[in-house]
Amino acid sequence: MARIDYSDPAKASPRTREILDKNRNANIFRMMAHSPSYFEQYCRLGGAIRHKGELDPIVRELAITRTGILCEAPYEIVAHKRIGKNVGVTDEQNAALENWQSATCFNEVQRAALTFTDEIVKLKKPTDATFKAIAALLTPAALIELQLSVGFYIMTSKFLETFEIDMQPVTEVVS
Repeated sequence: MARIDYSDPAKASPRTREILDKNRNANIFRMMAHSPSYFEQYCRLGGAIRHKGELDPIVRELAITRTGILCEAPYEIVAHKRIGKNVGVTDEQNAALENWQSATCFNEVQRAALTFTDEIVKLKKPTDATFKAIAALLTPAALIELQLSVGFYIMTSKFLETFEIDMQPVTEVVS
């Protein structure tokens, strides 16, 4: 059960209600809507990460889901396994993300991105070898997008866990 009550959409401003409606009133957003200005900007950046970059969406979703795994955020894992499946992540890949290093279902770019993700989450920054490996495979824009995606979803995972956001059936919150 969440640590504080979710915001009441009926008491929200028209703009906040509009954003909540677009996001199916998911628990994460109902909690975040307590701070309408942060909520709106969070959704803007999240939308850019998910819809406006050049980073391969499969690579992005593998990295985001792996971030949720490393941050121990089940809500994030469930949501992004579903989103990943919608952009082409295979069931085999989703199942292998927990111990991806020994899996054979990831290509060179995906493996480099997962190594990069692991090091961003676990270390202060990626090692030089890991950075060089991923930088050789992605454009500068895609590399920036990958790093910002991981960072954004570290924040999101920590938000989910801090407030103990309640799980919902994924079909209610992700299209």
